[in-house]
Amino acid sequence: MHFSRDERRILAELQSNARLTNAELAERIGMSTSACWRKTRSLEENNVIAGYHAELNRSQIGLGVMAYVNIRIDTHTDKQSSLFASTVATYPEVIACHSVAGSYDFMLQVVAKNLDAYEEFAMKKLRKLPGIKEITTNFVLREIKPRGALPVTS
Repeated sequence: MHFSRDERRILAELQSNARLTNAELAERIGMSTSACWRKTRSLEENNVIAGYHAELNRSQIGLGVMAYVNIRIDTHTDKQSSLFASTVATYPEVIACHSVAGSYDFMLQVVAKNLDAYEEFAMKKLRKLPGIKEITTNFVLREIKPRGALPVTS
């Protein structure tokens, strides 16, 4: 999709601070408030802007452990993959789930209060899912570059 210079600037500014008012956004971009509102609204309607959220500091809310969990399932039927995906989507500990190519079938990003809480999640939820062939966990020691803004290009 091709975006105008103004649309790219709107997207970059809102990724940096989604709490900007339309007037503040328009001023930063150098547009009229009505033109800025129309462009922003169009980006929302076309699902380019999928939503707005607050970024929380996980350690400040008691989630001291983050892990990337790679999972291989034993069958690759649509039914098995869909069942796995719909089940893990219900787990609040799983903050992201991706179907991936390569050695594994799925990669989960998981948070927990501590290692004991992670172990309970892994043993009582993940390992009990039907069709699990292998689970490999990589614990995050330090976040060097947490998820940042997406590069907005033309």
